[in-house]
Amino acid sequence: MKFSARQIAERLGGEVIGNPDVLVSSPARIEYGKSGNICFLANPKYEKYLYTTKAGIVLINRTFTPKEPVSATLIAVDDAYAAVAELLEWFTSLKRSRRKGNRLGRFFSFRHTIRGRVGRNTYVGDFTVVEKGARVGRDCQIYPQVFIGENVIIGDNVLIYPGVKIYHDCVVGNNCILHSGCVIGADGFGFAPQEDGTYKKIQQTGNVVIEDDVEIGANTCIDRATMGSTIIRRGVKLDDLIMTAHNVEIGADTVIAAQTGIAGSAHIGEHCVFGGQAGIGGHITIADHTTFAAKTGLMKDWKTPGQSLMGYPAMTYMEYMRAYSAFKKNGKKAEEKETDAAHS
Repeated sequence: MKFSARQIAERLGGEVIGNPDVLVSSPARIEYGKSGNICFLANPKYEKYLYTTKAGIVLINRTFTPKEPVSATLIAVDDAYAAVAELLEWFTSLKRSRRKGNRLGRFFSFRHTIRGRVGRNTYVGDFTVVEKGARVGRDCQIYPQVFIGENVIIGDNVLIYPGVKIYHDCVVGNNCILHSGCVIGADGFGFAPQEDGTYKKIQQTGNVVIEDDVEIGANTCIDRATMGSTIIRRGVKLDDLIMTAHNVEIGADTVIAAQTGIAGSAHIGEHCVFGGQAGIGGHITIADHTTFAAKTGLMKDWKTPGQSLMGYPAMTYMEYMRAYSAFKKNGKKAEEKETDAAHS
């Protein structure tokens, strides 16, 4: 499917600078743009590619003025980064609509096991299982080899990629995206030590509740609660390879990068940001708008909202930088002493 610069500008509320009839069919990064591609420029670091790209269209900010001639047609928008996000969502929705050709006629073929209820206009891929008592909403896309356990509830317009496993009794809200290999509702890591040195499994009787507009990355695991629910609030975005333990609650619009681990019963506030490989201890509470640098480790409550943390054990960014400066000075002094001793 091809789109003209005029169509895209109308969709994004932008202004065409150049040929309004130029056609594009796919997005690309500006440094790799070719004929038929649409690219965007939001970071000044990439401006040099604007003058060499072969792309048909480039989205730019209205405030940007090129310093050299540009061969591509430009579309000026208020925010190029936000505009490309909307454009990609539009392209993706059109692709999904083309994949919705096979409907109810496929649900009951030998390639599926559908024991629950599946809503209208929902696509189910081959070798997917929807167990008894499960309910899948309308306008969903469930790719091949997905398992949806007993009594699972899935909302409308949910996208579930191949190999996702959703255990019994879990809940997924509307407009969620679950990427390949993620596991929702596996048992929490609960074992009681015995007198003889062995461990007895503690039965995990709760579930996982994922609210609306959540995206969960590939191979991310969210464990069910021991009792009650592990809760992922509205708008949370989880990257690949994240471990979320039993009875955790992650506040609305929090974003967490890959390889972060969150121990059981931790409560994370709203609008928090986690860099990769952060570690959160169990049974602690984290204030809203807290930011974690990569590899930060927090083992106690953090009650002051709006702060940036770094290091292990976690401290504020300024505290960490002062400590780091002291480390460097002490290291340099120790090195000078060793050098003096060697020459004496």
